[in-house]
Amino acid sequence: MSFLAQSVRQVLRHTTQHVSLNGAMRALSISPALLQQNKPAPSTIDVSAIAKEHSKAIQSVCEKINQQVAKSEQGRLFAVVHLCGKQFKITPGDIILVEGYWPPTIGDEISLDKVLLAGARDFTLIGRPILEPGLVTVKATIIEKTLTHTKTHFKKKRRKQYMRINFQRSPNTMIRINSIELTRPVEHNAADAPPSLRLF
Repeated sequence: MSFLAQSVRQVLRHTTQHVSLNGAMRALSISPALLQQNKPAPSTIDVSAIAKEHSKAIQSVCEKINQQVAKSEQGRLFAVVHLCGKQFKITPGDIILVEGYWPPTIGDEISLDKVLLAGARDFTLIGRPILEPGLVTVKATIIEKTLTHTKTHFKKKRRKQYMRINFQRSPNTMIRINSIELTRPVEHNAADAPPSLRLF
């Protein structure tokens, strides 16, 4: 075995002597010393200063939002809510249609808690996945519970004397959005807090 290893070493030595690309490659490459001379000295990055600037910027944005809400200058609020497995973009006065069976009856006033996003002309509050409970309240009223138009399901197999007609009407609920309000000031610490654990 050692004889085989020695013969392989000799073959490798002969091939490297005949083909000398190492010197040519060295001549073409830039030496590390030149690279280090052209590089500027590495500057130390102060992470704490960047974090302080970032928190100051967040705090100033939160203060502007709170001032607009206090003076009622934010304009018309909008929200995206999660309701019966679907997402709806709503504003006050909108009417939305929820398909399928839903327990509330006509005239019930409800509060939509799963608010994914809320905003106005100059700002938008985005939840992770939903906004904090109690930050935005969305009030709505059930105005109508009806059935959809009649859907016809027609089946036929030719030359088999088979024909079926089925009719289907599924329940619908119409909801009017009464109001969307920011109930408390936006806190800048809430942006750094972990998202609240709530099940859908």
